[in-house]
Parts: sequence; C-alpha cells; structure tokens
Amino acid sequence: QVQLVESGGGLVQPGGSLRLSCAASGRIANINTMGWYRQAPGKQRELVADITSGGNTNYADSVKGRFTISRDNAKNTVYLQMNSLKPEDTAVYYCNAGPLTTEFVRYRELWGQGTLVTVSS
Repeated sequence: QVQLVESGGGLVQPGGSLRLSCAASGRIANINTMGWYRQAPGKQRELVADITSGGNTNYADSVKGRFTISRDNAKNTVYLQMNSLKPEDTAVYYCNAGPLTTEFVRYRELWGQGTLVTVSS
C-alpha cells in the first residue's frame, strides 16, 4: 500500500523555473534510491537525475548545471529543482523509487503517475 505522488508540474516560459516534488506514502522504512525520469511524446523514457539515501547524485548530461535533485529522508520525499528551463525539457516527468521497504514488504521499484512539464513561450 505504497504510492508515489508527484506535484509541481505545469507551464513555464523558457528560462523559468519549476520545482517538482514526489512523496512516497505509506508505512515506509527505507528507500534506497529516488529519482526522476522524463518522457517526451514519441521518445524513450530517460533518466533525469537520481539520488541515494546517502545523498549521492546522478544527472543526465543535458540537465547538469540547471537541475538539482534533493531528498528529505524523514518525509520520504524527493525534489527536482529545475532552473533555466528549455523547450526541450518539455515532457512528462515520472518519479521512481527503489528498492523500497515497508513494514512488511520490500519493493524492487515503484513509479509515480507522472506530472507534465511544458516549457513554452
């Protein structure tokens, strides 16, 4: 009974900023890695950034220097601060978490429902 719930998507002008949030709900003991993927129409889903419980981060080359991923382990929440947004950042952004351990079950991987980010003038 665990869900990932994303928020923060929307329409923004080029050069603008958005902050995405993803909260894992449920009785959660531990989440190893949380991250963000994105998928534009007609394209494959790609990793944007991820972060381990210890704070190690990984970014796609296309977003380095513009996006920052962070997490609050106490809140089981991961954030993606997106600055200097470009039209090519337009996509549905999906939260990912795993492995994730609840009081009773260990999940290999969970996905959020996705939140749409549109960068356009």
